[in-house]
Amino acid sequence: MSSASLMTLEELIEEFEFLGDWEARCDFLIDLGFELPKLPEDQKIEKNRVHGCQSNVWLIASMVDASPESEESGRVIELLANSDAMIVNGLIAVLMAIYNHKTPKAILATDVEEIFKQLELDRHLSPARKNGLFGMVKKVQQIAAEEAA
Repeated sequence: MSSASLMTLEELIEEFEFLGDWEARCDFLIDLGFELPKLPEDQKIEKNRVHGCQSNVWLIASMVDASPESEESGRVIELLANSDAMIVNGLIAVLMAIYNHKTPKAILATDVEEIFKQLELDRHLSPARKNGLFGMVKKVQQIAAEEAA
């Protein structure tokens, strides 16, 4: 499995601040979703499905060596995920910026709620979308906890 990070968290925050209003940010999220690497159809199975989302979301993780350019060292988690909903794919791109190619320890130490506040996702997402987003966060944190054990 190979997936390049779409954008760093710092780049994502800068872009959100530049865009200003939620409508522009939502369009940007949808555009980010189109850039996600595609999940092979044979990986869209129940084992990889994220529960808690209204849309179908599949997420798989692999442990890989950190790249030499990475600020992380050792083994990191590489995520690959897709949804059948455009905006959800954009939220997956946000999760990739936060978590992809991080160590399990770094993932578990990340205050994701603070990042969502900074991006104002906590204010603009519907309760159903927030539940789905936190379903994805929970799955990533569960994978990190299993790898850290």
